[in-house]
Amino acid sequence: MKLIAGLGNPGVKYQFTRHNAGFMLLDYMKYKLDFSFKFESKFNGELAKTTLDTESVMLLKPHTYMNLSGNSIIAVMNFFKIKPEDLLIVYDDISLPLGTLRFRAKGSDGGHNGIKSIIKVLGGNTVFDRLKIGIGPQPPVPSETFVLQNFTDEQLKELKPALEKGYEAVLYCLKNGIVLTQSKFNG
Repeated sequence: MKLIAGLGNPGVKYQFTRHNAGFMLLDYMKYKLDFSFKFESKFNGELAKTTLDTESVMLLKPHTYMNLSGNSIIAVMNFFKIKPEDLLIVYDDISLPLGTLRFRAKGSDGGHNGIKSIIKVLGGNTVFDRLKIGIGPQPPVPSETFVLQNFTDEQLKELKPALEKGYEAVLYCLKNGIVLTQSKFNG
């Protein structure tokens, strides 16, 4: 069983903010694959269960807010006995241009508080896959301000092809693994 967790902040207020790129990709997958999320209080997040290319997959949108994303993710991992190697995190990255996708196998938190939270609850384990969605470039404002701003209508139009490509890339990753996915989808 695999777990795909999209990072973001819950609620209408944050729905179209840059920090919610991970939620946006999971919502796009929901639209394309016709499954539904259900809030599960024991996980403090919205959870969906589906089968993708014969693989059982859980999809999670934590409701813990970005900086505590790990709490929801570890609850799902513990309950369903999911190993870190079977985890894919989808999240925003300010260092990548808007709409750029970058897969990464393991590594540091790169200054991202959601990833920092996940590494912490995994006891320092960094062996999980990531899909970064570019939201940059960042203007001369603090990162915390920038990521909590809404995308403009024009930026949302630019982001849509990245969500389509991200959807295809996640399906490819489940079937072929992170190394081949990096070769095919990393710019």
